[in-house]
Amino acid sequence: MFGQADLKVNPVELPSLVLAYIGDAVYELAVREYLINRGLTNVNKLHREAVRHVRASTQARVFHALEGCLDKTEEAVARRGRNAKSGHGPRGNNIIEYRHSTGFESLVGYLYLQRDWARLEKILSLAREVIEQELDSNT
Repeated sequence: MFGQADLKVNPVELPSLVLAYIGDAVYELAVREYLINRGLTNVNKLHREAVRHVRASTQARVFHALEGCLDKTEEAVARRGRNAKSGHGPRGNNIIEYRHSTGFESLVGYLYLQRDWARLEKILSLAREVIEQELDSNT
């Protein structure tokens, strides 16, 4: 598998947008797995729900829910991600939400590349709680 080889660079030294790039993929896969575990099996509904939960506004809520839960290194990674300037703006999203979602994705990418599975699972568990609140409020 691609991700099994030892990483040749220190994740803390990678640009924030590279961490966010990886974090986006890791988070989307976690959301898809979560939705399947909740019993969704219709592919169209799975796609709609996944898009709803990986969008910037949801990730920004997760970013805010993490306040006070991160260690100094994680805070620095998330802050760098939040402050990173990409070459393009958000698609239909508010710039503040977009920046916060990039901070969250950077943190997820960092933890994934650090192979810190226990901590990554804790962060993803908190994200699931935010998603569950959304799901419960819409039913």
